[in-house]
Amino acid sequence: MSITSPSPSPKASSPIGVFDSGIGGLTVVRALMERLPFEDILYFGDTARVPYGVKSVPTIQSFTKQITEFLLEREVKLLVIACNTMAAVAADIVRKLSPVPVLDVIATGALAAHQASRRRAIGVIGTPTTVNSNAYALELHRLDANLRVYSQACPLFVPLVEEGWLEHEVTRLTAREYLKPALVENIDTLVLGCTHYPLLKPLLQDVVGRDVALVDSALATAEQAAALLDAQKLRNPGHKAPSYRYFVTDVPLRFQTIGERFLGRSLGEVERVYW
Repeated sequence: MSITSPSPSPKASSPIGVFDSGIGGLTVVRALMERLPFEDILYFGDTARVPYGVKSVPTIQSFTKQITEFLLEREVKLLVIACNTMAAVAADIVRKLSPVPVLDVIATGALAAHQASRRRAIGVIGTPTTVNSNAYALELHRLDANLRVYSQACPLFVPLVEEGWLEHEVTRLTAREYLKPALVENIDTLVLGCTHYPLLKPLLQDVVGRDVALVDSALATAEQAAALLDAQKLRNPGHKAPSYRYFVTDVPLRFQTIGERFLGRSLGEVERVYW
């Protein structure tokens, strides 16, 4: 697929494009809806090829490029990489390809964690691919070389969230085991480095205690999106009801069922893309 004619000058009335390997990025969409209630949003979830975490870096980069081109063809004014795996290995490709601004959940989450940390001790939890990429640690150390960063892969959290076990004792015991090493290091901030994890916020806060600040990359991304749109005078000037469109690459029934839990509202129609 090639880009036909992306607009070099984005329009304020154009939609925001958000994409993810599957369902998790809907937590970012939810945060954007709440922070920017008059913005149109296009969401792309690559449900036919999820999970990305087991795929090679070149494959992830190729898929990411394809999705970026799809959204640019629809003349979005801002691209949001709402997938930590894609952000870790393909954000530079998106930025080189895009004539419009690009935000990604790793950069926005790292900045929010840096601002929230008091003792310069930050924990990061994510999928094995995200943690092994070291992307959060690199971004945090770019912001402050003296930060202490402790990363922990939590592979069981995604299936537990998709199962709906948000307050289940199995999830609580799993969280306690995963977070033991970071808590021993006396962290004061914990980055939720996967877009599924915001649904576990109440349980995780209970496990780590009130003295540890939880950084939700979805909320951080929505805040930075608002600031960017204001700075570039791209905030939608209209106050009509926004349009939300959802694109997936596989049968949308499961996406619709689980997605409504992530979004906290009905999705409406979900469109399937055939590649």
